Amino acid sequence: MPFSLHQGDALAVLSGLPDGCVDSVITDPPYNSGGRTAKERTARSAKQKYTSADAKNDLADFTGENMDQRSYSFWLTQIMTEAHRLTKTGGTALLFTDWRQLPTTTDAIQAAGWLWRGVLAWHKPQARPQKGRFTQNCEFIVWASKGPIDGSRNPVYLPGMYSASQPSGAKRQHITQKPVEVMRELVKISPEGGTVLDFCAGSGSTGVAALLEGRDFIGVEKTEHYASIAADRLTETIRATLTQDDVVLTA
Repeated sequence: MPFSLHQGDALAVLSGLPDGCVDSVITDPPYNSGGRTAKERTARSAKQKYTSADAKNDLADFTGENMDQRSYSFWLTQIMTEAHRLTKTGGTALLFTDWRQLPTTTDAIQAAGWLWRGVLAWHKPQARPQKGRFTQNCEFIVWASKGPIDGSRNPVYLPGMYSASQPSGAKRQHITQKPVEVMRELVKISPEGGTVLDFCAGSGSTGVAALLEGRDFIGVEKTEHYASIAADRLTETIRATLTQDDVVLTA
């Protein structure tokens, strides 16, 4: 199978994987943001932070969204240190974050041993305007590498900004779900036939994108509900992309 999906704690799962088994780490960790004060960030669940009270689609909550600034920085440094071990030399890491946690994320990824390469922008066209203020219609992707990058190994030219709306309605299966069209572009930083790791897999969008772009995928998701959704989406993607040449008939 071109993918494996693990339901459990990310640090525990990653500790059991071998050195140098992935080409790229592409993940959307809990931002532990979504509030003006420390109390707002730590006292509310992910569902309370990121969905409106009148939302028609009742999405399941997830854990890991109530760390304070220091705890989040320590956790992210820990797990990105482990991810560094799993990544091949010259491999890459891409982490989603918001404006509040951007400095913490760039600090943590460097403390974990990565070489910080820059920040990409994800523009959300349907973000809500705010009277008398600038619209907060961008989230960010911090990217880094494990040492120098050999451009000849994966000779791609990728943009630094992506524009797409978050899935809505029945297509939205996770509170913080990212658009597959954006993820399909991001996974191209991994060489063809390479392996992408997402230790906060959510509903599996990174994995779906990886499979559609011909990459293998290793996913970890702590919440059982979302791990089940991710498994279904990944399996359906495999079925949809199979050709006759991929199937061997046996008597």
